[in-house]
Amino acid sequence: MRRIYFDHNATTRVHPEVRARMEAVLDSEFGNPSSVHETGRAAREQVETARREVAALVGGAADEIVFCSGGTEADNLAVRGLARAARAAGRGAHVITSAIEHPAVLGSCAELRAAGFGVTVLDVDAGGTVGPQALAQALRPETVLCSIQLANHELGTVQPIAELAALAHERGVPFHTDAVQAVGRVPVDVRALGVDLLALSGHKIHGPKGVGALWVRRELDLAPLIAGGHQERERRPGTENVPGIVGLGAAAALCRRMLPAWGPKVAALRDRLEAGLLALGARRHGVATPRVPGTTNVGWTGVDGELVMMNLDLMGVSVSTGAACTSGSIDASPVLLALGLGRAQALEGVRMSLGPDNTAEEVATVLAALPEILARVRRAAG
Repeated sequence: MRRIYFDHNATTRVHPEVRARMEAVLDSEFGNPSSVHETGRAAREQVETARREVAALVGGAADEIVFCSGGTEADNLAVRGLARAARAAGRGAHVITSAIEHPAVLGSCAELRAAGFGVTVLDVDAGGTVGPQALAQALRPETVLCSIQLANHELGTVQPIAELAALAHERGVPFHTDAVQAVGRVPVDVRALGVDLLALSGHKIHGPKGVGALWVRRELDLAPLIAGGHQERERRPGTENVPGIVGLGAAAALCRRMLPAWGPKVAALRDRLEAGLLALGARRHGVATPRVPGTTNVGWTGVDGELVMMNLDLMGVSVSTGAACTSGSIDASPVLLALGLGRAQALEGVRMSLGPDNTAEEVATVLAALPEILARVRRAAG
C-alpha cells in the first residue's frame, strides 16, 4: 500500500521536473561557478538562471537573491546579519520578534540576546495572530529589526505582514519575514508585502534539501555569518551548491506555474479533512482564515497527540505533532502554548499538512481509521 503523506510542512517530495534538471547538471555542469574558464562559466549560468527563477517567484530582482543552505541559514543571515551590521554602524541594538516563530528565528534572537542585544518577543492572540498594536508599542528608537513569519509552521496562520511592515517602516525599522511555509503555497510578492528580507527553503516547495535563499532589499547591509570567500556578493562565502541551487530554481519555476491550480485543490482537501476531524470531536488550533491551504492543527481532549501520530504511522500515514526540528522532544509545542493552551492541551496537538499529490481517497482513509485510533488511545489512557 502506498504510504499516505500528510506532513508537507516538514518536507515535500522532489518533483520529477526538479529531479530532471538536477540530474542534467550533475551529469554535465560540474564546474566551479567561480572559475573563469568555459566549464566554470557554464556552471555560473546555471546558478544565475536559478537566481532569476527564485526572484520571479517572490517578485524580487535576481541580484537581491542570496543562496544558502536552507531556511534556517537564511533566517540566521537575515536576523543576525542585519542586527550585527546595524549595531556596528551605531544604529542600535534591539530586535522584535514573536512567540510563535520558527526555532531558526527564535534561536537567532537568543544568540543576539547573549551578545547584548535587547529582544522583545511579542505575544499572539488565541488564533495565533500578531496584533499591529503590540508591534507599534514595542518599537523603540534603538530597534534595528522586526522579524515576523509570514505563515506559521504548525498552524498555517498567515500574519498581516504588509500592515506590520508598514508600522516598522514608519519608525525606520527594517522588516524580515520567514516565508518558508508560505512561498509556493500562497502568492508571495516582496514589494506588495513591503518587507526588506524574506527567507525561503527548497525542500518545502518540491525542491531538494540543503538549499534555500534569502531575498534582501538592495540597500541593506548584512554582516556575513561565515568568512572565507567572495561568493554571493560576500554575504554567503563558499562554493555554491550548483545542483541544489538548480533544483531550487526549478522548484520555484514549477510553483510559479502551478500555484493557481495547486492552491485551490489543496485547500479543498484540507477543508474536507478538517470538517471530518471536527466531526470526530476535534478542536482546531489557530484561526480558520487566513491560513496557507494545506495546514490543519487539531487536538482531542484527553487524547495524547504523540500516540495518535504513532498509531497513524503504524497504519501507513505520516502526520506530525509539531515542527520537524523538534521531533522526539517530550516538551509541549511552544506555538500551542503561545495560543494560551495548557501543557496537557498542547500535548494533544496533531498537525496534518497536505500537498498537491494528496487525494480525496487518502482523506477518506484517514478519517475512517481515526475513530478506532482515538478509542484505542483513550482506552490506553485509562
